[in-house]
Amino acid sequence: MNYLDSLYWIHERTKFGIKPGVKRMEWMLDRLNNPQLNIRGIHVGGTNGKGSTVAYLRAALVENGYEVGTFTSPFIETFNERISLNGHPITNDEIVELVERVKPVSEALEQETELGGATEFEIITTMMFLYFGEIHPVDFVVVEAGLGIKNDSTNVFKPILSILTSIGLDHTDILGNTYLDIAKDKGAIIKPNTPVIYAVKNEEALKYIRDLAESNDAKPMELDREIVVVSQDDEFTYRYKDYELETIILNMLGEHQKENAALAITALIELNEENVIELDFNKMIDAIESVTWTGRIEKVKENPLIIIDGAHNNESVEALIDTIKNYYGTKMDILFSAIKGKPISGMLNKLSEVANTIYFTEFDFPKALSKEDLAESINTDNIQFIDDYVEFINQYEGEGLLITGSLYFISEVKAKTQF
Repeated sequence: MNYLDSLYWIHERTKFGIKPGVKRMEWMLDRLNNPQLNIRGIHVGGTNGKGSTVAYLRAALVENGYEVGTFTSPFIETFNERISLNGHPITNDEIVELVERVKPVSEALEQETELGGATEFEIITTMMFLYFGEIHPVDFVVVEAGLGIKNDSTNVFKPILSILTSIGLDHTDILGNTYLDIAKDKGAIIKPNTPVIYAVKNEEALKYIRDLAESNDAKPMELDREIVVVSQDDEFTYRYKDYELETIILNMLGEHQKENAALAITALIELNEENVIELDFNKMIDAIESVTWTGRIEKVKENPLIIIDGAHNNESVEALIDTIKNYYGTKMDILFSAIKGKPISGMLNKLSEVANTIYFTEFDFPKALSKEDLAESINTDNIQFIDDYVEFINQYEGEGLLITGSLYFISEVKAKTQF
C-alpha cells in the first residue's frame, strides 16, 4: 500500500459509524501485544479545551528536553498531525507502516469475532498506541480523548495523570442530556490512585467528580479551589500551593485559554514534585506563552480581518464571543457551517450577538447540514446563503469575517483556501 491507499482504507472505516465501547480496541491491541501498556501517558478529556491543553503540555515538556508524542483530533491541516512527535506530524511512510500492521488485525477482528468492524477512530487510536508503544517509544504521550471517556477508544491505558478540562452539553445524543449524565461518562478519566486535574464548573457535575476522585483515592486538583487564576487584561497570575507565577501572557487569546494553561502548568508541577520530570520553570512558561493552536481564534488575514475558530458547541461559542468582544470589540460577518447533532439554534443565537450578517454554507462531510437546515435554526432576516465559500472568502472585502461552526469545516477551509 502507498500513502493514499492507506488513507483511503482508514477513511473507509467511517462506514462503521460511531460505536461506543472498548472491546474492539482491547481485542486489536491484545493481538498487537498490548503496546498501550508501554507508554507513560497523560490522558486529557473534556468538552472544550482539550487540544490547547495538550499543546501547552507538549510545548513545555519538549522545551524541557523530553520527547513527546501527542494524539489529537480532528486534524486541521494534515491527517498525519493526529499522531505527532514533538509537535511534528509523523511521516507518510510511517502512516503506511502502521496501516500495514493494523489492517490485518482489523480484518481478523471482523472475521473471527462478533464485535463487528473497527471504526475509523478506533483504527487511528490503535495506530497511535502501536507507534508510541513499540515503533517509536517516547518519554511521554499526551492522549486527547475523542467522544466522552467511558466508552472512548483512548480509554484503554493506565495514565500517570489525568486532566478533565470541562463538562458541557455536547454529543448529548450519545453522552446524555444533563451535565450529570456527561460527568458520569467523562468522569471515567479518573483512575484509582492517579492524580486528576479538573475544571468542572456545573455544581452537580462538580460534586460527582469530587466524590469520584475521593472514592478512587485520586489526588484532586481543582480549578478555582486548589488552582487559582487571577486575570488582568492580557496577562494572568497562576497560584497553586506555594507556587505563584506572575505576568503570564499567552499567544492564545481568551480567558478560557488562561484556564487551559493553568491546568497544564499544574500537571507539570505535579510531575515535577513526583520526580517524574525535572522542570525548568522559566522554560515551561516561555514554551506555554509561545503556543499557537491552529483553528482556535486564529487570525489568518489582517486586511480585511479574517478569523477562524472551530467553536462547535454552546460553551465554545460563548468563549469565542467573549474573546471577540474583549479583543476586537466589534461586530463581524460570520461564515457558518456545522454538522448534525450539535445545538445549532443555541450556537447561532449566541453568535448573533457579534454578527452583522450570518452567511450559511455547507461542506463535504457525511453529517454536514444544508444551508437551509441551518437557516431554520435562527429567527432573523440578517442571513445569506453562500454556495461557493472558497470564492466568498477569497473575494471578501468587509470589515471583518469570522469563520466558525465546526472543526471539520475549519479543516476543509484551511485545505481549500489560500490565506
